[in-house]
This record gives sequence, structure tokens and C-alpha cells, in this order.
Amino acid sequence: MQVIRYPDRNSWNTLLQRPVMDTSTLEKKVNDILQEVRTGGDAAIRKFAAEFDKVTLAGLQVPTQAFEAAEASLDPVLKAAIQQAAKNITAFHRAQQEKVQVITTMPGVECWRKPVPIQKVGLYIPGGSAPLFSTILMLGIPAMIAGCKEIVLCTPSLHPAILYTAQLIGIEKVFTIGGVQAIGAMAYGTESVPQVYKIFGPGNQYVTCAKQLVNKSGVAIDMPAGPSEVAVLADETSVPAFVAADLLSQAEHGPDSQVLLVTTSEKVIGDVTNALNAQLEQLPRKGIATAALDNSKMILVADIDTAMDMLNAYAPEHLILACEGAENIADKVTDAGSVFMGNYTPESAGDYASGTNHTLPTNGYARAYSGVSLDSFVKKITFQQISPEGLQNIGATIEAMAAAEGLEAHKNAVTVRLKSL
Repeated sequence: MQVIRYPDRNSWNTLLQRPVMDTSTLEKKVNDILQEVRTGGDAAIRKFAAEFDKVTLAGLQVPTQAFEAAEASLDPVLKAAIQQAAKNITAFHRAQQEKVQVITTMPGVECWRKPVPIQKVGLYIPGGSAPLFSTILMLGIPAMIAGCKEIVLCTPSLHPAILYTAQLIGIEKVFTIGGVQAIGAMAYGTESVPQVYKIFGPGNQYVTCAKQLVNKSGVAIDMPAGPSEVAVLADETSVPAFVAADLLSQAEHGPDSQVLLVTTSEKVIGDVTNALNAQLEQLPRKGIATAALDNSKMILVADIDTAMDMLNAYAPEHLILACEGAENIADKVTDAGSVFMGNYTPESAGDYASGTNHTLPTNGYARAYSGVSLDSFVKKITFQQISPEGLQNIGATIEAMAAAEGLEAHKNAVTVRLKSL
């Protein structure tokens, strides 16, 4: 990791840049695949599965017996862990349910807002080098709580943990489709895969690009997303081994991930560097983590206020406050996906089982986007009802405003009603 000491504020924009990827040729390639799936349906999916994944797909949907076999083969300890995580995530997301409140804005005028589930949603779970069954919990549970009528899950992986987790939370439509073709299948629909209205889930640069392209054609997506990242604020009360472990937990996601350490202590930089080097040697994914660390930085600043200004400017996906007075410092956070406070709150807790959602904005999007929540799976529809008395109370206001805007028909929609009273 590169070490930078006391950088000038004018250099922050450059200093805090994420790894840049050339997408000029990527978009054309991804769009070509999407359009072929759009016109070719299941046949195109099978073609790309053979070309990219080197597999021959007969049926696209996972049969019932595969779920039964997965449950029977899974380690009971892992099953218990998944069940506990599901319980915690359910509790946290169920508490986000909103009660409808009818507001009388003036006598006879009532307004309210009602959350209505998105009827059809698609969940994408990557295969790759790690079976991300935890993401099924993070996406499937709030979708179930919201009451989404149809939940479609696409994944190239038939890992028992993925199938068990899907079955545990009640997802029945699981398709063995990965990559860009999975996004295209859910966006446009095929003979086997139902079309959905909103697509959720992480993926590599091809999947991310595919989500952004289908979004342009009217299919909603959870959020812009990129490689995973973490920023750690550490002072001399931090535990260097803990900080190093948190940095590596994100670095092992992929070679394009980025981790950031911001500290007020030169000693912390030295101690964390030593712990990082020692732990890195023990990691099975050492090569991936090492590549990510090449994109990463340790930054020494003068004080906590400067550190927080820098971290808010960075707007990290994950922010760990490993410092004295973390609770008070947390009040200064304005831009972050999810915050982890204190020496005993690892980012891994949020990734798996504490209850919060791990699908979070990356690449600085935390300045304007929230992570996935129950709200991500509902629309908020407003309602209003006006009585004759209410129209008499509010009518003149509407007429005056409509007339001032030169919209006579708007005014008349009120006037004809008032004349009937």
C-alpha cells in the first residue's frame, strides 16, 4: 500500500480516485450480448453459457430435487449459521416496514402514502471464485418481506449453500444462468425466464455494465455498483491486527478492489503494515489481495476532523471507525454506505450476519445513494381524497395557481366542481 503523509486538500480529488477502467470497448461487447439474448431467448443463453462458462445447459431452471440434494449435503454447522444470519437480517428489515398515515392537510383534504411491492424483481448472484450465498439473504429476505409477487434468481453456481439458502427463504424460481446473459434474460424475458421490473445484485465489470445498459432501456436496478471497498479510520487505540484483517477482508474480493487507511498516527501506519504483511502470507487468496493493495493507500493526517473531511469526500462503501470516541465521531459521517464502530465491529459482520444489508453503493455513490433496504423493493404511491367541503376550502388556492401558470383547463377542473356544489 502506498503511504501518503499530510496531503494538501487541493490534492484530495486526485488522491482519492478509484482505479480507473476503460469501458469504451466493454459497452459494445456487453450490448451485443444483451441484444442477442433479447432476440434469441433461451437459445442465446445456451450459446453464451457454452462460450463463456464452458457448460452445456439443458433445462435452465433448477429442478426441485437439486434443492433437496443441496440441503442433505450441506454441513449442519453452515446450515445453522445461515439460519441465524437469516433471522438477524429478517429482524432488521422487518422493522423497516412503514405504517400508512393519513394526513389531513386542511379540513376535508386527506393525503397519505402507501408502500406497494414491486411486483417482479430479479436477483443476480455471481458464481466466480466464491459462492455468494450471503447475498441471497440480503436481497431475498427484504423482497419477501416487501411482498414482491415474483422473485427470479439467476446464478451460474449450483453450490449447495446457494440452493439451500434460496430454498430456506422461499425463492422457488432459480435459473442456472450467469454473466451478461443473466441480466439480459431478467431484463427482457425469455421462454423460460420471466421478465422483471427491477434487477438487484453484484457482479464483475461485465455484469455491472449490463445492469447499467438495461437501466437505460427502462429496467430499474438497485444502484450503480463497482468493485468492493473499505476505508478505516484508526488512531493509537486501534488494534493493528484488527485493522489489517479488515483491510484484507475487502482486498480479497478482487484485484480491482480498493482499501484505504486514514490515521492520525505514524505508529499506526508502521504497526498495521507489519500486521498486514504477516496476515497476507496466510491468505489462500493472497494473489488477489496483493493486486488490490497495489490500488490502495495509507494516509497520515493531522487530526480527526481532517480525517473525517477526507473520508466524507471519499464516500466509502464501508467505513470502519477504529478509534477512541467512535460513537461521537460517527455523528460526523455524512457520506458512507455502512459504518462499523469500535474495535470489535468487523466489516465482515455486516457482510454476513449482524442484520444490516451488505449491498451498498461503491465508487463514491454513497454521496447520493443508500444501500439496499426494504424500501428498495417497494414503490411509495401517494393517495388523496377531497370531500365537497375540502374542495370548497382548497379550490380557490388551486384556481389562483393554475391561472397564474396559464393552465386554464387545470383551473376549470376545479371550477366545474365548485359550481356543482
